[in-house]
Amino acid sequence: MRLSGLRLRHFRNLGSQDLEIPPEGVAIIGDNAQGKSNLLEAIYYLETFRSFRGARDEQLVRFGEDVFRVAGTVEGCDEGGVRRTHEVAAAFQRRDRRKKVTLDGTEPNRLGEALGRLGAVIFSPADVELVSGGPVERRRFLDVVLSLNEPGYLASLQDYRRILTRRNAALKDAQSGAAVGAWNPGLLRAGAEVMRSRQSWIASRSGAFGEYYRRVSDEGSGRMEYRPSVRFDATATGEGIEAAFREALMASCERERRVASTVVGPHRDDVLLRLDRETAEDLDLREYGSGGQRRTAALALRLVEARTIREARGRRPLILLDDVFAELDAGRSERVLRMMEMEETGQVVLTAPREDDVRLRKDTLPRWRIDAGRIAT
Repeated sequence: MRLSGLRLRHFRNLGSQDLEIPPEGVAIIGDNAQGKSNLLEAIYYLETFRSFRGARDEQLVRFGEDVFRVAGTVEGCDEGGVRRTHEVAAAFQRRDRRKKVTLDGTEPNRLGEALGRLGAVIFSPADVELVSGGPVERRRFLDVVLSLNEPGYLASLQDYRRILTRRNAALKDAQSGAAVGAWNPGLLRAGAEVMRSRQSWIASRSGAFGEYYRRVSDEGSGRMEYRPSVRFDATATGEGIEAAFREALMASCERERRVASTVVGPHRDDVLLRLDRETAEDLDLREYGSGGQRRTAALALRLVEARTIREARGRRPLILLDDVFAELDAGRSERVLRMMEMEETGQVVLTAPREDDVRLRKDTLPRWRIDAGRIAT
């Protein structure tokens, strides 16, 4: 699969442009504040239909306009080896606050059916917040990776969030225990499935995270650990997790009444990222990691995400690099470059302020220039 075309209408400062994306990808060269990151944001929007920078949809509409639209042409072969071309598009109208997503011109029954069509991974300097930020950042990372790559996860997550909202409303309104408890069966069922998926993914990917960390840092290996707010055995099945969740809910009844909110469940989970050290206690990278160690861990997380796409979707991921090497020291930069050249990645779209800064696939990537949002190919 590859992105062969991109049509932009009033997304940020990019105006109206139709672009043909080379099969190998492209390097976008330009000074700061010219729109390099906006272009990567537009591409990745077609993967998740939200900004990777956390911006609201109305903030993505160009100043003075009411609607933005982004459309991508994706080419690839189906399971029978027949070449297919599809269009995935998204538009947002500021006035009505309405988002419209289409696949080959037709709106899917559910937004989740359109997610993940590009198989893209975004690497950004802001990724360091995955390590140094609070638990919400790491939960969001988990939810994106699993929603795009594990069938059924998104539905369970959406069910859990919907039921959690209603249960919290009942607690806030000081409704009876029976009224609050009426939401428990659905909460337990959906929540247990979310926790099972998170536990399984982290357990199966911790070794890859550690290996990527070691290869980039050239120091001790790292590891991921799942820290659910509900205590259960690592080998527990879905039924065992649900039973543990039920027990935790019962034990937290009084606290829930005091704070008027559900205090245990997947919405309180975290992921612990640690550096293994042979001569000292393992290091919690969020609390004690250096800037370089945190950036290395963030890169390792994204590389694990790319591997997940390869293995779960059977395709080489589209790699989007937002001037990511500017934040790394020379040694880490070189090791990342060598490793990325060896990884099974597909197209690469990267940004850089100068041509000399293009070092990944530097002999094969075409150079495009961007100035005030206009791209010269």
